[in-house]
Amino acid sequence: MTDTLVQNASKNLTDVLRDVFLHDDSSTALVIYDLDSPLSRILTKAYREALPRGNFIHFHETDTELILSSIEALKAGDFVALVQSTSFRLSAFRIRIELFKKSIKVAEHPHLGRMPSEEEVNTYVNALAYEKTYYHHMGHTLKDMVNVAESAVVHSGGEKLIYQGGFEPAKINIGDYSQMKNMGGQFPIGEVFTESTVLTSLNGRTNIIAFGDTNYKVNIPPQPITIVIENGHLVATENSTEEFEAVLDMIKAEEQVVWVRELGLGLNRAMSKSNYVSDMGTYERMCGLHLSLGAKHGIYAKEGMKRNSGKFHIDVMIDTDTLTLDDTVVFDGEKWVV
Repeated sequence: MTDTLVQNASKNLTDVLRDVFLHDDSSTALVIYDLDSPLSRILTKAYREALPRGNFIHFHETDTELILSSIEALKAGDFVALVQSTSFRLSAFRIRIELFKKSIKVAEHPHLGRMPSEEEVNTYVNALAYEKTYYHHMGHTLKDMVNVAESAVVHSGGEKLIYQGGFEPAKINIGDYSQMKNMGGQFPIGEVFTESTVLTSLNGRTNIIAFGDTNYKVNIPPQPITIVIENGHLVATENSTEEFEAVLDMIKAEEQVVWVRELGLGLNRAMSKSNYVSDMGTYERMCGLHLSLGAKHGIYAKEGMKRNSGKFHIDVMIDTDTLTLDDTVVFDGEKWVV
């Protein structure tokens, strides 16, 4: 099974290197890795196959000075992969940010240790597959539709969540960096995201099937939890769990209220309601919808809310039946239909 997974991962990463990063042997490739989890070991082997001329550094067995000098030697247009069972730290040196400053392409694979089971490993490897035609069509089409939509309705098990007044300019994470300053980010990919232009215009009810818990892992409740949203705030729950209430209490202790911000349109077809992984940073790409709870958002600033001014950005996955933008159904069942 491991050999098959390495082969699948190598094929997927080869496609990503070619079609996403436009990488070839004229540029240097550096892979910084650890071997502390099943996924980190599989991805490291896969990168060795995909990058036979690459340079490889074992993070925990290499002096910090050598890691920094290897990074310093890179030139604009080179490629770096970060294969991390947790998240690499080099004191105040923020690896991905510093690499972007040097115009280096980055594929980051963090928190791999959160996904130890065979099923999760297989799902993660499949989620790395780069379906270029699908991602480009869905990503750009949904972005264009969101940017002109005046309203939206999320239908979920008889509940309705209603957006009014339009959306912030949508952002895409589909492996197309042609209009972006930086090339790369966290993998797997597959998402379009936005939020209400006026946060207080969001009202209604919806059912969630997963949330990021206080340990930053995906929590699947025994039955969908209904959340009630009034004027952009989560004000009540039904069929809730102790773990979800602990998340809400944590947010309210710091921010007094629970804002509902991001509307994420996940595109990655390797993940679904029934096919999930334990790392929310990965699972939020699931083919479906998610929201964020808490005042923090790194992209959109609102009056009284600077970017990243809040403390919390907790993703929750919606049990979505359909999503309608204005009068057009764009999500139906478990698939995008544009």
